[in-house]
Amino acid sequence: MSALANRDFVKMNGLGNEIVIVDLRRAPSPISAAEARAAARREPYDQLMALYPPDGSTDASIRIFNNDGSESGACGNGMRCVAALISAETGKAMLEFETTAGLIPCWRADGGLFTVDMGRPRFRWDEIPLLHDVADTRAIDLKVPDVPGLQSPSVVSMGNPHAIFWVEDPQSYDLRSIGPRLEHDPIFPERANITLAATPARDHVVIRTWERGAGLTKACGSAACAAAVAAARIGRTGRKVTVTLPGGDLAIDWRESDDHVLMTGPTEYEHKGHFDAAMFAAADAQS
Repeated sequence: MSALANRDFVKMNGLGNEIVIVDLRRAPSPISAAEARAAARREPYDQLMALYPPDGSTDASIRIFNNDGSESGACGNGMRCVAALISAETGKAMLEFETTAGLIPCWRADGGLFTVDMGRPRFRWDEIPLLHDVADTRAIDLKVPDVPGLQSPSVVSMGNPHAIFWVEDPQSYDLRSIGPRLEHDPIFPERANITLAATPARDHVVIRTWERGAGLTKACGSAACAAAVAAARIGRTGRKVTVTLPGGDLAIDWRESDDHVLMTGPTEYEHKGHFDAAMFAAADAQS
C-alpha cells in the first residue's frame, strides 16, 4: 500500500509557494514518484514535505518532492512551513532538520516570521552541477537565441541548481514558455531552477522563477537565496537584501562570518486534509 494512503496532511504556503506536509515520523515508509504525482492531483502543491524520524538529535528528517514526482534537496519556503508547524506542536523556537542537502537550522523570528539557515552556496561547476567545467560561474555561456537579452546567467547551488538571468524587467518575458526549455538545457544534467532577476537598488532584488519540477511559482525560497548571493557576488547588491517575488518579500542575509545564507519570511496555514487509499491504486501498480 502507498506510503501516503489514508494519511492526513496539512496544507500551508510561504508567499504563495504551495506546500503539503505529511507526517510519517510514527510510520515511516518511502514515497515513490508516482505517489507524489498522485498526491499533487488530489491536493495541488509546489512541494510535498514528508517528515520522517530523525537519524540523530534533530527534530525530523525531511524528504522533499516536487509536483512532478522528482525530489529536491532544498525548499526554503517549505522549510519555514515545517518549522512553523513543528514549533507550534512542540513550543520550540529553535529547530533543526535533516535533508539530503544537509542539516537545516530554523528559528522563530520577530513578528511571527521564521528564519531558515540555508547553508553555504556552492559555486564550483561540479557542485551545481554543470555538464562540464566553465571558466567562471558568475556568468556562463548560455543564451536563448530567439529571446534577445537573455544570456550569460549566473549559476549557483543552494542545495539545488539555479541559473539567474539578469534583466531590466522580469515581467517582460514569457517565463512559462522559456522556463521549461532552459530547465532541461543539456548544460544542467540535473535540470535547473530558472530565475529572471532585476536589481533596482543596492538592497533590493526582484525575481520570477520557473521552478525545476514544479513550474511557474509565486515564490521559490532557494531561488531568492540564489539570486541574492549571485547579485552580491557580481557587485550588483550588498549581502543583505530584500527579494521581491510575485508572492511577496523575503529578507536574505548572506552572512559574512560564515557565508551561510539566512532567509526570513512568513508562513500561512491553509487547511488540513486526508489522502484516501483509492487515489493511489494506479501508483501502487507502477511500483
